[in-house]
Amino acid sequence: MDKNSKVCVTGASGYIGSFLVKELLHRGYTVHATLRNLGEPSKVGLLKGLPHAETRLKLFEADIYDHDAFALAIQDCQVVIHLATPFQHNTHNTEYKNTSEAAVAGVKSIVQSCLRSESVKRLVYTGSVVAASPLNNDGSGFKDSIDETCWTPLNLSFSYCDDFFHDYVHSKTLAEREVLSFNGKGIEVVSLACGLVGGDTLQSFIAGSMGVLISQLTNDSAKYRILRFMEELLGKLPILHIQDAVEAHIFCMENPHINGRILCASNFLKTADIASHVQKCYPEIRISQEFIEDTKRETGWGSKKLEEMGFQYRYDLEKIVEDSLHCARRMGITPEN
Repeated sequence: MDKNSKVCVTGASGYIGSFLVKELLHRGYTVHATLRNLGEPSKVGLLKGLPHAETRLKLFEADIYDHDAFALAIQDCQVVIHLATPFQHNTHNTEYKNTSEAAVAGVKSIVQSCLRSESVKRLVYTGSVVAASPLNNDGSGFKDSIDETCWTPLNLSFSYCDDFFHDYVHSKTLAEREVLSFNGKGIEVVSLACGLVGGDTLQSFIAGSMGVLISQLTNDSAKYRILRFMEELLGKLPILHIQDAVEAHIFCMENPHINGRILCASNFLKTADIASHVQKCYPEIRISQEFIEDTKRETGWGSKKLEEMGFQYRYDLEKIVEDSLHCARRMGITPEN
């Protein structure tokens, strides 16, 4: 892929989005970055402060609830990386009943803008592993492994699930199915379903996913509940480092032979295994027993698609935990000891 190419990144000020924009600029790409509101100084300042932003970054205001908001940002780009997703429903919007409808409509709108642009050849969609549960459709247990053939059965209720995560699982599952339905129809689509991401951050706060990942270390009951929700949904916990997440997006963007659905995680383990690792490597950190629950579940990680295409994960569990812990301490979040 020509380094003079233009890449549109939606949701550019988010956790993955900001790192992705930084790396794309570093590699010489011109980036069209979308934000919900250009009037937010912290988000605009974060992106404008990145190296090479002055010459190769252009910001656009676009909201997933607005049908045509992304068209201008997408125009003249060769690739679109779609990270933006509605986490909470905009109650002032009367067109959509919930985040699922908004997310699906947003995907359709972005694909249509890509096709109308006549310049975009590839769309990389940032999915989530919450859409790939290996639960049996009747809720009777888990399949032996999780891979790209797994889809979360939306007819089931899930342990540790509240209304927010119920809506999130539904919206990510339905939106991913929708975007994949356009693959090969005038555009190549890659859906990269990422696990729980940790490591460092460019933001001024701990990203939600990282807070969940280290919730056992910080004894954060609310975030630990989310960790257990993901474990009960997926059998175990798929995790990866932010740098691997960024590299995987760019790898899928730059390789024209890649398309379809890909699961993305470097480790697949029980939450009890994370606690065991922390206690071994950081004996000064005390993890309360209420944050250690061994499911003794042996669901396997069956996805090798990304690695078979030549991608290599660079960060193991030790580095993911180490960098997440260092980041938390830098933010003033001190693990219990």
